[in-house]
Amino acid sequence: MRFMSESSRASSTTTLRERGQITIPSEVRDAAHVEAGAVLECYVEDGRIVMTPKVLVDADQAWFWTERWQAMEREADADFADGRSASFDTVEALLDDLES
Repeated sequence: MRFMSESSRASSTTTLRERGQITIPSEVRDAAHVEAGAVLECYVEDGRIVMTPKVLVDADQAWFWTERWQAMEREADADFADGRSASFDTVEALLDDLES
């Protein structure tokens, strides 16, 4: 079993029980920053069982995580960082700016 990030690595042993259950040792859970209830993707890679923590997104929020939307978020973040933004005290001031 492999749980690690670039910044932390932990190793331990565990026993596979009769019904396919295991307990992930606490030092491995801590290093992977996973808690009870975490969703893990499991697959086999080069004969090893790999478990990767995943975050589930509600279907009505999935649009936010599309590549297109994330690209627009990165563009907006860059605009703010470079000072290409404005704030307005009133809707009228916003509309005046849009019309100019």
